[in-house]
Amino acid sequence: MPSIERGRGFGSVLVRLLGIVIALIGLTLTIGGGQLIMLGGSAYYLIVGLLMIVSGGLLALLRPVGAWLYVAIFIGTVVWALWEVGLNGWALVPRVVAPLVLLIAVVVSLPVLKRDGGGGRLALSGLAAIVVLGLISGVVVAQANKARVLSPVPGAANGGAGDPAVLKVGADWPAWGGSDSAQRYSPLTQITKDNVKGLQRAWTFRTGDLPDERWGAETTPLKIGDTLYLCSARNRLFAVDAATGKQKWTYDPKVADDQIPYTAACRGVTYYAAPNVDAAQPCATRIIEGTLDGRLVAVDARTGAPCAGFGTNGEVNIKHGMGDPYPGMVSITSAPVIVRGVVVTGHQVLDGQKRWNASGVIQGFDAMTGELRFAWDMMRPDITTLPPEGETYTPGTPNMWTTATADEALGLVFLPMGNSSADYYSGLRRPAENEYSTSLVALDVTTGKPRWHFQTVRKDVWDYDLGSQATLVDMPVNGTLVPAVILPSKQGDLYILDRRTGQPLHKVEERRVPQGGVEPSQRSPTQPFSLFHTLRKADLTERDMWGMSPIDQMVCRIQFRQAAYDGYFTPPTADRHWIQYPGYNGGSDWGGVAVDPARGVIVANYNDMPNHNRLVPRAEADRLGWFPRDDPRYIEREKEAANRGGNLSKSKAEGAGDPQMGVPYAIDVNAGWRVKFTGLLCKQPPYGGMRAIDLKSGRTLWDRPFGTARKNGPFGIPSMLPLEIGTPNNGGSAVTAGGLIFIAAATDDLIRAIDIETGKTVWSDVLPAGGQANPMVYEQNGRQYLVIMAGGHHFMETPRGDYVIAYALPERK
Repeated sequence: MPSIERGRGFGSVLVRLLGIVIALIGLTLTIGGGQLIMLGGSAYYLIVGLLMIVSGGLLALLRPVGAWLYVAIFIGTVVWALWEVGLNGWALVPRVVAPLVLLIAVVVSLPVLKRDGGGGRLALSGLAAIVVLGLISGVVVAQANKARVLSPVPGAANGGAGDPAVLKVGADWPAWGGSDSAQRYSPLTQITKDNVKGLQRAWTFRTGDLPDERWGAETTPLKIGDTLYLCSARNRLFAVDAATGKQKWTYDPKVADDQIPYTAACRGVTYYAAPNVDAAQPCATRIIEGTLDGRLVAVDARTGAPCAGFGTNGEVNIKHGMGDPYPGMVSITSAPVIVRGVVVTGHQVLDGQKRWNASGVIQGFDAMTGELRFAWDMMRPDITTLPPEGETYTPGTPNMWTTATADEALGLVFLPMGNSSADYYSGLRRPAENEYSTSLVALDVTTGKPRWHFQTVRKDVWDYDLGSQATLVDMPVNGTLVPAVILPSKQGDLYILDRRTGQPLHKVEERRVPQGGVEPSQRSPTQPFSLFHTLRKADLTERDMWGMSPIDQMVCRIQFRQAAYDGYFTPPTADRHWIQYPGYNGGSDWGGVAVDPARGVIVANYNDMPNHNRLVPRAEADRLGWFPRDDPRYIEREKEAANRGGNLSKSKAEGAGDPQMGVPYAIDVNAGWRVKFTGLLCKQPPYGGMRAIDLKSGRTLWDRPFGTARKNGPFGIPSMLPLEIGTPNNGGSAVTAGGLIFIAAATDDLIRAIDIETGKTVWSDVLPAGGQANPMVYEQNGRQYLVIMAGGHHFMETPRGDYVIAYALPERK
């Protein structure tokens, strides 16, 4: 008897504690719910909060009616949740999972509450609620993992796209995008959806260069003949045997750490075969790389030795004429392109530092000698090579940091342009900058001047710079094939342009957009919207807010109501936060799109996340210590941080406290709009997807969430759930004639094969590090290979590594 009484006494203590917890949660919901109502939001949180205070108080007094009340609260919550979001599995999670956990605890406490005789009925009621919710959960989880197939994938008869490239893809993968057309398509058919499950690792190569917060490994190797060519995270060049993965040679351009900016990467290299040169001559074939400290380096493709006839000892400094920019301000992160023997390169100018940062000048160099053939400074069209003595290229002009596309036949290079380095303020921009920023510029390599340009955003203050490489196709129009270019954008629109003239082949419509913000006179009343296709989703509403529980979901709802948000193109504000949706990682980024020309299908992976931003007045930014890298105050703080074993930019997302010196405001970006105390995103999943699009009509063929929840969870703890939540992704795909899409990119550290006809994953493998790179496909000795760089990405928070991994089917005995 004494032990039974002690057990009852301990059980009573636990029930009282449960009641106190429920009452405290109710108090939190009551306070936040009241604030939300005053902002015009949902009344649910206040009502439920008050009821939970009562329920928790009664449970603390060991009154069974407190448990009955909580069961009623839970049932009401389920009804409200279904009314708000229906059978949307991920949207139901914060609304019902945490309340369900409390319900289970209440049911478990029933034996202690039996003395009024109502415990059995209460238990049955609670268990019935749990069973019903379990059935609902089964339905919604199945829906969350389901790809939405809208129509069959068309065949070539529905309008295919030719490959206008000079460099052909097949056994080889001779350019970063597969070929000069950047379709990321391989005609190989050995690996199919029927045998892809047999893929196994054929070899692994390690570069020895681990990524850091400053530099990353986003490399896509080239394959020419029997050799793969690639760069490491810090620009070391490698030649690797295509069949075995064994190193043939390496060359280190010796990039100093202090010359590398935050979040730079080496995405690839360029191959060039000199015309009319004996193949046995040194550097008859060469690998050209842009470095993180602003050099072009050329080495012999056979030996890795520097090409002595290229510039000085095999290298050219692109920073000549820029006025000696501060270390780390200028870097080449993407592979240059070569058109008619001219190496064309842009460069990254470190974002968010200062309005009058280094020039975004585009330069063309002779592929054999390294001689400067042209320079395009949009503010100074009279400067065609180096600036006059004592002058520099115009500071602060928009730059091209991503990969250009070559059209050998037309003699054009297509440049996806960005903004000046003060992305979020436009008042000091000059007419030429306003004309060319966030535009695709078709540059004539024979003259070094634009032939045409097409702008996707006017006076861009959302960091919607064009990050994707443009893709060349032969577009079916009125029964004929027109040479076209597909231009993806961060805001999600896909534009189809005649690549000879820049004229849209599908209508682009001017629509009115929100006005106001800190510089209302600068905002364009309309913006161009593509009617071909957009990856952008509907505007956000309060119901789209998310979290791990009703509490953090309520916090996100409050932030939503407090922020300025008028939908797409909400102007930046300083008196309060504003919501940018999609954010600067939205839509299509540097991974680009892939095209299956036989089926006439565009494959696009995309991000679907908002940013929560605020312009910070200059005086406030100075008090916070937000200074550009070349400011003595920053340098001193960097030294102090280094002495403590860190650096100022460690784990800092782009835009999170960028000074934008030279304009009235700094910028603070909460990329993805995270809740600080859980690390989860405020918008409900999915955060990333993959879509197949009919090339001829722009119709969606199928759309699916992309990326599982296995490496994501609250407080940075991986959930290991194999459910398709749709994660942020960085990197692109490759498609094959075998009907497969190969892609890594997501934050779950998986590489996948996806059936292009249905959107279903038919094979996957766990990578040893994040796969934030574009894969490539080739054939060697009759065997088809798939290769991916597993290097990780600090912004995507995936594990870092230095692995180049090749997959193939088992060799036939």
